[in-house]
Order: sequence, then C-alpha cells, then structure tokens
Amino acid sequence: MKKSYLKWFFVVGMGAFLGACSDDDNNTTPTPEPGNGTQSRYVVASAPIGSQGVADYLLTTSDLSQGTISTVGQGIEQDGSYRYYLTHKGKFFSLLYGQGNPGAVTTYALDEKGALVKTSDFQSETVQVFAPAGDDILTIKVPRSGNESASWFRINADQSKIVGEGQTNIVKLAGNGERAHFTWATQVGDKVFAPYMCIKGAAPDVFGTAYPDSSWIAVFNYPAMTLEKVIKDNRTSYIGAYFNNGLAVDENGDVYGFSPAAATNSGTLTSTKPSAFVRIKKGTTEFDQSYFFNVQEKSGGYKIANQTYLGSGKFLLYMYGDQGKASGAKKLAIADAYNQTFTWVTGVPDVIASSSASYNNNTISDDKKSVFVGINTEAGSWVYTVDIATATAKQGLKVEGGAITAIVKVK
Repeated sequence: MKKSYLKWFFVVGMGAFLGACSDDDNNTTPTPEPGNGTQSRYVVASAPIGSQGVADYLLTTSDLSQGTISTVGQGIEQDGSYRYYLTHKGKFFSLLYGQGNPGAVTTYALDEKGALVKTSDFQSETVQVFAPAGDDILTIKVPRSGNESASWFRINADQSKIVGEGQTNIVKLAGNGERAHFTWATQVGDKVFAPYMCIKGAAPDVFGTAYPDSSWIAVFNYPAMTLEKVIKDNRTSYIGAYFNNGLAVDENGDVYGFSPAAATNSGTLTSTKPSAFVRIKKGTTEFDQSYFFNVQEKSGGYKIANQTYLGSGKFLLYMYGDQGKASGAKKLAIADAYNQTFTWVTGVPDVIASSSASYNNNTISDDKKSVFVGINTEAGSWVYTVDIATATAKQGLKVEGGAITAIVKVK
C-alpha cells in the first residue's frame, strides 16, 4: 500500500506537526483507575515522534474532557507502519497492515484496573476491510490489480482465530470490464452489505474508472458469504471510499450510505453527481428512490470525506476543505439524515492537519450527547468534545509525544 492513500487516516501533515511538538517528558499517563465493570474507558492511539518501526502507542483513560497524557515512557507499543483498531464483544483488536505481507492480529481485554492486557496474538492476511459481524470480525483482502479474487476471513472474537474463509471474484462482480474494489462491509440483519467502487486495476491509472456516476452494494448472506445480489443506483457516485466506511445502520434498521462523489479518470475528478446520502429501508435490498440527501448542496458546495454515525439519524461528517473537490484540509459538520439538515461544527481549529480516523471513532459519550474527535494541528494534539445538538466543540484531553490516530471506546 502506498502511504499517500492513508495520510488522512493516520498522520496527514506530520512534517508540520512534528516541528511544533514538545519533547517535554514531565507529564505521564495517569495510573488507570479501578473500574466497576460498567464505565467506559477509552483507548487513545498516538503515532510517536521519531520512532522507527512503531505504528502507535496505546494509552488508556476514562476522561477525554480534560488533562494530559503522554507517549513518553507510557503506553503499549504497536509495531509496524500502520495499525487499525476496533472493539467487539468486550475485546479490543489491533490489526497490523503488513503492506502485502501477513499482519498480526493482537487481542486485548481490560483488567480490573481498566488497563489493556494482551490475550492473544496471531497472524492473518493483510486486509483493507474489517468490521464486526455476528460473533466475528469479518475482514476482506481486496487486490487492486493482478489477482481477480478478494479473500474474506471470519475471525471469531471469542476465540481470536480464523473460523471461516473464502473468495469472491471481483472482476465478475463488477461485470463491466473493471474490478469491484470493496470500500467496507456492514452487517445488516442476517446479511452483509459491501459497497464497492469500480476501478481499472491497471497502471498507470489503477484507481481510475470509466463509471464515475454509479453506486453499487454487494449483498452477501452471513456467515456463508454467498453473493445474493448487487444493489445499483445512478443518482450519485460510489458509496464510501478506499479504507472508508460509507454505510451506517440506524436504530430503525434503515441503512444510510454516503458518496464522496470523488471518482477520477487519469487523475481528473470525473464525478458529475453530487456528494450525497442515499437510503435502503429495513428489510429491502433496493435503494429508496424517495430519499436523496444532497449534502454538497446543503453545505455550500463541499463533499463528504468520511463519517461517524452518532445515533437518531445524526452523523459527524468529515468534509473536504476545498469547495467542489475531493481535497483540502478536513472540516467537521453535523448532519441530520432524517431532517436533511447540515451544520458546520464551531470551536475546532481552522486548520486540521489530521484527525482520529472516522472508522476508529466509536467514541460517542455514554449519554450519547457528544462525540470525541482527536485533532492534530501544528500546535499539538487534543481530543475535542463535540456537542451533537449544538454542533459546538470544546478542547479537552491533550496528548503529548505524538499525533492522535484513533480513539476507541471499550467497556
């Protein structure tokens, strides 16, 4: 994987950030407080400064609203260049991206003091898609060229081992001379919805496409992962993006999907349809033609980069900063998919170098009134608390010694 594709998710703008960070080691991570089994704790992943072969340090805290934590002499080291994180069934999983080589899947649990304790470590294929499904973590390795089959794996969350695997021919799936490149996978009832982008898969324009204004979602049954059908639409472009979850299931069982409208051909943006949300009603496998939330219009011409679902139809949106383009420093907004309203978040820095990745943000507060976002700037790294109702943000926990790449809630 070329590092440029992951800059936003991990450490965009680290050159400027590193020059401004302090190497003061007077602050240390507080000793974990004893837990009562119900309070949430948060794992903050921070990419360290000047360390080779270390993806992140994992720090834990129960309070993201104030204080300071540091990677200096603290945290659990995560090796490699890139790590991805998720929780399922009370466990915290750290997946190594091996850049074509097998990668470690490390499992942690919380001890009685609320600290992470490693419980398992095994090797799996390097994957681009990972998501909870049933009792498993479903992962998919998606080749961008060469091999015509994507490989999927079911990792049982309790056993921390692979319990099923198979392949899907992505050239046959696309059916148009290109290849289906899965952007993510989401469990919907007894099925898995896997949106994909069509790509040429050949140099010099591997991620280019001749089909910039279509959306596709492959529907698999679960756990067999047998393809049932493909849902298609032409009102916007592909759902999600590379390493970018485009789908969310609300409390009613309805599925909302966004498109960044960012398809290119030979490096030129060719999507002519707007960046928008579409919907699939509960129990159906067709796009709801009565629903179309044109976020690009509501935002004044900006495109969606990625999202975190907040509940009750509301989303935290990471918006591309350049008007009408899929580029530029990200800006934050709150969108209500039910009422089709859009509000820019106030109280955050004007220039965000990078932030905690949206797919690593299951970081809604326990009262569901706010969402936490790690924001890195030239001045340093902080966790911001965004009030969902008012779309206002407040600076909270400071993270020293590195750039925040993920904030994950573990119970």
